[in-house]
Amino acid sequence: MIKKILIANRGEIAVRIIRTCKKMNIGTVAVYSEADQKADFVKMADESYLIGPPRVNESYLNAEKILAVAKQANANAIHPGYGFLSESEVFAEQCEKEGIIFIGPKASVIRQMGSKILARQIMEKAGVPTIPGTKEAVSTSEEAIKAAEHIGYPIMLKASAGGGGIGMQVVNSDEELIQAFESNTKRAKTFFGNGDMFMEKKLENARHIEVQLLADSHGNVLHLFERDCSIQRRNQKVVEEAPSTFISEETRKQMAEASINAAKELSYTSAGTIEFLVDAEENFYFLEMNTRIQVEHPVTEEITGIDIVEKQIQIAGGERLPISQTDILMNGHAIEVRVYAEDPRTFYPSPGHVNEVVFPKGEHIRNEPAITSECDVTPFYDPMIAKLIVHGTNRKDAISKLTEALKTYKVDGIKTNLPMLQRIVTNETFKEGNVTTAFIQEHYVPTIKVK
Repeated sequence: MIKKILIANRGEIAVRIIRTCKKMNIGTVAVYSEADQKADFVKMADESYLIGPPRVNESYLNAEKILAVAKQANANAIHPGYGFLSESEVFAEQCEKEGIIFIGPKASVIRQMGSKILARQIMEKAGVPTIPGTKEAVSTSEEAIKAAEHIGYPIMLKASAGGGGIGMQVVNSDEELIQAFESNTKRAKTFFGNGDMFMEKKLENARHIEVQLLADSHGNVLHLFERDCSIQRRNQKVVEEAPSTFISEETRKQMAEASINAAKELSYTSAGTIEFLVDAEENFYFLEMNTRIQVEHPVTEEITGIDIVEKQIQIAGGERLPISQTDILMNGHAIEVRVYAEDPRTFYPSPGHVNEVVFPKGEHIRNEPAITSECDVTPFYDPMIAKLIVHGTNRKDAISKLTEALKTYKVDGIKTNLPMLQRIVTNETFKEGNVTTAFIQEHYVPTIKVK
């Protein structure tokens, strides 16, 4: 039985996990860097421990220090959140060796899905459609050019390890591929310690749609419908919504079945997400699997009424899922926007002192913040500082609520992407639901004048 959880993370996801733990009467332990000493999650936890300087390799990626704190605090489980150590098979193995429950899938599954090349191979075995591309790692730019002849441009060059858009680039010619291969291999080695690259055909006018799964250790696998995460900048999501208004009920059913089959092929446990690219004809192709909770999980919670963090904890504790697929119903429409501390013209990070924050209020408005008035946003971490989620009876109602909420949202002292979000939600193409992964490039970037 899980009695005390150490949260190996920071910011809004740490706050989110603590909130569910309190609801479940589970003790909480926060770990924090010197840069986060005054953060909300540090104050909210039952116990808090300083683990190092601001830089992540000395704090939030310091597995040995985090495990030492867990033992010191008598925490019998660790929730990794997302990012940092959440998809580290080494950390999951270390937890197991120390007799600490890792709230996530087994290390072997994390390892399999952590390699995009191996993940493709497993998905093909499970009968999940994959994008045409290389089946093995590409070692040199010469090999890449030969492969490109068979795949055809445009091509998406990708790092096999990691995520967040790092090591990923669209290429349109041999000349571009030579340059991109060298630079992205170096980036992948720097960020992930693995420079393996592979290539996929670039799908034009695609939508990014993902299926949320829950799977327990008793063989039960459920889907919680899908999310549309097509609005992205630099391959990172900005707006997410559930359900997708693009796909048909038949496609929804097929994507859910494919996702469940993939989870069963892996003997998957915990919450997980299968991400797909979907073309204009509703053909869907496997993109990747995230073996952790997603940033955008609140929109699924809003339309299903299911606390995904709670289910993660229950599954990790060996419990059987208390619900069946027929119990999971879709209610209304939810949209989430990510608030970033960044210049809305250039997307460059904008750290600094926050003088005042005014969050939107009202029925069916949910804030997931990592900041408060009179706090500092440091340059050491991801620039996402909050999430705003709205729930409506339908998509039109949700957009209306979101539009009004963004009008009252205020962050004084630093630059944020709030002006960008306001323009997105009032864009006619967005309102009509005709969005693809090229939305920001086509409808936002060209209109910005960078000084």
